[in-house]
Amino acid sequence: MLFDLGLGQLGALSIALLFAAYVRGYSGFGFSAIFIAFAALITNPLPLIPVVFSCEIIMTALQARGIRGHIDWRRVGALLLGAALALPFAISVILSVGDQTARLAVSAIVFTMSLILLTGWTIQRTIPLAGFTGVGVISGMCNAAGIGGLPVAAFLTAQPIAAPVFRATMIVYLTGLDLITMPWMWHGGLITVETGIGALCAMPFLGLGIWLGSRKFNSTSPQGFRKFAIAILLILSMLGLLRALL
Repeated sequence: MLFDLGLGQLGALSIALLFAAYVRGYSGFGFSAIFIAFAALITNPLPLIPVVFSCEIIMTALQARGIRGHIDWRRVGALLLGAALALPFAISVILSVGDQTARLAVSAIVFTMSLILLTGWTIQRTIPLAGFTGVGVISGMCNAAGIGGLPVAAFLTAQPIAAPVFRATMIVYLTGLDLITMPWMWHGGLITVETGIGALCAMPFLGLGIWLGSRKFNSTSPQGFRKFAIAILLILSMLGLLRALL
């Protein structure tokens, strides 16, 4: 069987994949963190991370037409610059401190930030592009553990950014981040023939989840979107804390 998984495990992962794709279709982020957190409960998630990143790229192709006019390319570029600077060092840092320690630290920060955001607090002043580059560095470091999107999502949620721009910018940034990360994973031997087979098998679930999530987004108010984004950040940070502590 694929990745030496049983039928029961594959079925459970397929359901998690569909739900994660729905969240991605609605909010623009959360796919990798949700799926990897669930996969860790039933198997070693490490071989699945390249599959997840491949799925992110596929989903962006499915969403491209709907987000094209809302992408903030300047923010995306600054974030990717920071991530590109961090990635060469990210793997060595994760190996030295441990995957669980890294997840614990990131999840604790995102959880605290989410609680602050629940009060309605936002950053009122304009953030210079250098600030986005700095957040990109943090995101690149975190992506070695598969959760590079969470710091950026928390950072953007704290700013008065229109929901379509937030969603489109997150989608394009995460795709760029995955494209930068994949060669390092290939160099580390994590990308195999099974990676491609897994991504192909995932496509029907990705398409359905993206379609359902996008329909929900189109009928949601900006206030409702922000509440959903904060709720997802809280849930994902708590999952990360539980996974690191248990």
